[in-house]
Order: sequence, then structure tokens, then C-alpha cells
Amino acid sequence: FPSQTVTGNFANVIHGLNANHLTDQVIQRSKRMILDTLGVGLLGTSTEVCHKVTQYSKIYSSDISSTIWGHPDLRLPPLYAAFVNGVAVHSMDFDDTWHPATHPSGAVLPAVIALSEAFPQKKKISGLDLLLAFNVGIEVQGRLLRFSSEARNIPKRY
Repeated sequence: FPSQTVTGNFANVIHGLNANHLTDQVIQRSKRMILDTLGVGLLGTSTEVCHKVTQYSKIYSSDISSTIWGHPDLRLPPLYAAFVNGVAVHSMDFDDTWHPATHPSGAVLPAVIALSEAFPQKKKISGLDLLLAFNVGIEVQGRLLRFSSEARNIPKRY
């Protein structure tokens, strides 16, 4: 479709992804990335910056809430739970990375988990759905990185 825009093509590819696209290798690597991200995130909950964003985020509330990692008694609106957990993951700067420099899981996993917790009990998503959402998020980030002229020369600039 030569008349299709880059954005339209991008949206069609992402929209067309489903659990059947997850190969065994992708599933295994995703599980490892998720486990690593959770571990780094739990460690990051002890950092000063994580404490600050947690205190800031406590001023927000809603009927829908998600867990703050490492604080089973603290729940925040999904947006702020994803923010706090994302800061926790990246605060140690040990989260996964790829070339050019970006940290895919620290941005994607906290959002996916916060949103999955926000679903009503009768519509909870499966583990495979969570893996698909995680991989779609990673795919989106990777494609946006490839589209970015700013990201293209990061290694040469530093």
C-alpha cells in the first residue's frame, strides 16, 4: 500500500500482533526480562529518588488502584503506580538495555502490570496476555527508537 503512512503501517503491525506471534524463544526471553526487571525494581524501591516519587504520588487517589512494588499496603492510581515502579526500576540503572541506549523493560513492565491490576476481577488477563502486552510494548519502543533521528547517532555523540 504505497499510499499508507508510516504511522498507519506501524499501527496495523502493532494491532495485528497476537499471542500466536510469541515463539517459545520470545516467551523464555520475555520471562527472563520480566524477572530481571522485577528484581531490579524491588532493589530500586530503597533508593532516595523512589522514596521521593512515592511521597509525591501519594497525593493522588482514584477508585482504581495498582500495587507499588515492595509496599503491599500501598496502592495508587495505575498511572502513578506505573510511574513509581518505573522510577524504582531505573533508579539503580541496572535495568536491561539495547543499542542504541534505551531501557525497554523499565518503561514497559510497570505500565503493563499497573494496567493489568486495574482490570475488573471478572476481566483479569492471563499470563499469556501479559506477555503479549509486554512484547507489544517492547516492539513499540524498538520501532519508535528506529524511527528517531535523535537516537540514531547516540553512540557517536558520547
